[in-house]
Amino acid sequence: MNTLFGVILPYIAVGIFIIGILYKITRWARTPVPFRIPTTCGQHVSLPWLKANKLDNPPNNFYVVARMVLEVFLFRSLWRNTRTEVKSDRQKLIYGGNKWLWLLGLLFHLSLFIIVIRHLRILIEPVPWVIQQLNTLDGAFEILVPTVYITDILIVVALLYLFARRVAFPQIRYISLPADYFALLLILGVAVSGICMRLWWKVDVVAVKELALSVLRFSPDASDGIGWIFYLHLTFVSVLLAYFPFSKMMHAGGIFFSPTRNMASNNRVKRHVNPWDYPVNIHTYEEYEDEFREKMIAAGIPVEKES
Repeated sequence: MNTLFGVILPYIAVGIFIIGILYKITRWARTPVPFRIPTTCGQHVSLPWLKANKLDNPPNNFYVVARMVLEVFLFRSLWRNTRTEVKSDRQKLIYGGNKWLWLLGLLFHLSLFIIVIRHLRILIEPVPWVIQQLNTLDGAFEILVPTVYITDILIVVALLYLFARRVAFPQIRYISLPADYFALLLILGVAVSGICMRLWWKVDVVAVKELALSVLRFSPDASDGIGWIFYLHLTFVSVLLAYFPFSKMMHAGGIFFSPTRNMASNNRVKRHVNPWDYPVNIHTYEEYEDEFREKMIAAGIPVEKES
């Protein structure tokens, strides 16, 4: 069982993860996008006295990159007033922000990133100084013994909020799919099992690191004595890796291939021709009139040339 959950399952999961991501990225990269369809949320560059919003309606690639950077690192699109509701007392449609979603979503992704970086100390020997310092800063509060990491608390709070949001709000619950709940519960299982392994059900950290390094060297040695909670945690991680390329979580890579985000809105400046168009025989108006001139004159239809 140690070999099954500690060696075979992680190998299969990592293989599916790598092949799935390469397949998705290759498919997206090879998909032609013949039309300019960027998402625009502001005034385009136009007349001099009209103030343009170059981030929300990027006129060139520089502002496309700026908008992408703000979206990837700060989730700028979640900062807008995208939540609508009807006030029953006034029967008026009210637009509002959803800043809690922006904050908790940002904290979740940031915490997940830091946790992944922290775990590199298990896979690298010697451990780089940067990872050691990050590990120290993350556990700076020293709330309990052993240390409870700040990111562990933040990621659990964020996941619980995202899950409760889908359950509590009827509009979001209506458009939610089972896959949406499954992804949240899967990541929550990874986080909670990791916290339990650190605080309550202890494992042999040295044996875990030896197993991880042996798997990386393709000479796995799944020794006894690590503890069942570690294999439960590793199973959650393996399922998450295998599921990642085929889920909505692939937005992490898909955002860079989205034509609504990676294109400049310059349709008014430059004419874009569909590359799929093939040469066709064009019948101009002059040719049309030459062909039907006598019939047009007889029917009283005005023509440019009488003969």
